[in-house]
Amino acid sequence: MSDTQTPFQLLLGIDQRCRALAAGLPSQQATVQTWSGIGFRMGERLFVAPMGEIGEVLHEPRYTLLPGVKSWVKGVANVRGRLLPVMDLCGFFGNELSPLRKQRRVLVVDHHEVFAGLTVDEVFGMQHFVVDTFSEQLPPLEASIQPFIHGLFQREQAWLVFSPHALAQHPAFLDVAY
Repeated sequence: MSDTQTPFQLLLGIDQRCRALAAGLPSQQATVQTWSGIGFRMGERLFVAPMGEIGEVLHEPRYTLLPGVKSWVKGVANVRGRLLPVMDLCGFFGNELSPLRKQRRVLVVDHHEVFAGLTVDEVFGMQHFVVDTFSEQLPPLEASIQPFIHGLFQREQAWLVFSPHALAQHPAFLDVAY
């Protein structure tokens, strides 16, 4: 460094050295729009419920049986001081729950006046799908389940988009007594 450099020239030299040694900016990556939901299984089929329609996922709680209700109404459980009706979702659709009790989970739905637990065979946690893989073209489904399926996401297998809120408003689901 010579003594004849002005303070401005010194700053320019520092600036040049900083620019030469600075790391480059990360390259911009294309963003992929995704949709997220809670994945679960009933029988051999995979389903996904929108994130905002499931309040929580529980291990199957102990419940008290109720007299005079349909067979798919398992009973009522005390969950943190609140009574939770426990419904066998597979039974509601005319199927049987898996005998593997350890894998069963209860999806809690709290929508308008309905607070209910839906027992399913297994829960896979949060699932993320590329929006472009969504389709409204459904495979052949039983008439009982069709009103609650709003499309599917395709991966190795089809994941049917199931709406617990639509179920909670359906007259057949609300009619639990014999």
